[in-house]
Amino acid sequence: MLNQEQQIFEQIEKANSILVTFNKTWNGDSQASALALFLVLKKMGKNVSLAADSFGRNSTFGFLPSFNNIETRLDNLRKFIISVNIANAKVGQVKYKIQEDSLDFIISPKEGFFSSEDVKAKSGDFKYDLVIVIDTEDLESLGSIYDSDTEFFYKVPIINIDHHSSNESFGQINYVSLTASSSAEVIFELVSEYARDLIDEDVATCLLAGIISKTKNYKTANVSPQLLNYSSQLISMGARREEIVNKLYRSRSLGVLKLWGRVLARLSNTDDKQIVWSVLSGADFDKTDTVEDDVNEVIDELVVNIPEAKIMMLIFESKENNQEMTKVMLSTIKNISAMKLAKEYNPEGSMNIVKFKINKTLKEAEKEIVEHIKNKAKDLSI
Repeated sequence: MLNQEQQIFEQIEKANSILVTFNKTWNGDSQASALALFLVLKKMGKNVSLAADSFGRNSTFGFLPSFNNIETRLDNLRKFIISVNIANAKVGQVKYKIQEDSLDFIISPKEGFFSSEDVKAKSGDFKYDLVIVIDTEDLESLGSIYDSDTEFFYKVPIINIDHHSSNESFGQINYVSLTASSSAEVIFELVSEYARDLIDEDVATCLLAGIISKTKNYKTANVSPQLLNYSSQLISMGARREEIVNKLYRSRSLGVLKLWGRVLARLSNTDDKQIVWSVLSGADFDKTDTVEDDVNEVIDELVVNIPEAKIMMLIFESKENNQEMTKVMLSTIKNISAMKLAKEYNPEGSMNIVKFKINKTLKEAEKEIVEHIKNKAKDLSI
């Protein structure tokens, strides 16, 4: 009987066209891990595509090889076939025209005639015959990639690769390593066991970037001896550590640093320091020449620099379609679900980091959200 690793590579070998996808938050670990596997599959000679919902797209990891190959939608996922029986007639000419919401095909017979009974329509096979989902706890976390054609994910075999305990085992093969600190570790274990020679400098760089991102450059509590061993191996394989650290941690823009200063100046916390939050106004973004996406970098700094905090929030003013509102970015440590804490606000994201909005002023939103999170934390015994 084949073990899981053998089953995965058997499915990959059999597949004609593979889709690699990851969660819509675009966290560093998921992006880097998916890029590493994409490069490995390319080296194996496979026809492979890489796609993710544009919800959390950012250019932080744009320096990684093949980053520009990440698509944000699935086009031409399935063909629609119209068949005409030509047993009783020969085709002379075929034309089509579009009238409002109708596409009309005009077939002129060369001999004989056609009737409505000669026409049949059906959906063709899907473009991909294997899906590999990385660092994603459930299919809904894929966002529009899943929502655009849910049938696809139930008709095509799925290999589910992750390290989170919250993973819902939605694949036909579920390769979930709870002892790993990152999905990059899981990919490294898998590939190094069966195709180690395919880990070149680019693949190693992607995997190391995933590990460094997940551990905030080895500053978080989930740094294990195994992780350090894998990091060492990847560096010996040519991973460009200096490039990764320079791009992720030594290239903060002046605007982001100014924004970070404003966050620190307004930092608040509960008496036990387990819940920490800050607020940003629209004027803060204007005066620091930053945008909403820069909040991602700031929340990362909070996680690294306040290790005793279990729940961190940034509450900030935003505007969508000329409508002013308040948004919240909520981050939690590994064993606390940000999704559960913010459930009443329809959050979007993953287990440990979500974003949601509330149609109230910044001051009103801060009061409501902080009180809500405090109460939820008590209910969940945090």
